[in-house]
Amino acid sequence: MDAKVTLSFNRTIIEDAKEYAASQGLSLSRLVELLLQKVITTSQHQHIEHIPIEDWVSMVAEGPATYNAKPLGKKQKAAYYKRHK
Repeated sequence: MDAKVTLSFNRTIIEDAKEYAASQGLSLSRLVELLLQKVITTSQHQHIEHIPIEDWVSMVAEGPATYNAKPLGKKQKAAYYKRHK
């Protein structure tokens, strides 16, 4: 039985993934399902870091990953350290 799920990705990744899926005769949903199924059903990977998805990510991504995180301000740092004592 199919169920719907909402995921959020960078717009460029979605566009590139759709193009890649179409070139393989798949929908984006089916491509993601196949990748997740591969991860879940193969017990050869004991940790998520060992799952060989780098090649697939490289195929559908443009350029290196970028992380858009703002540095924490003094108040945010103080609150963080207070919570994690």
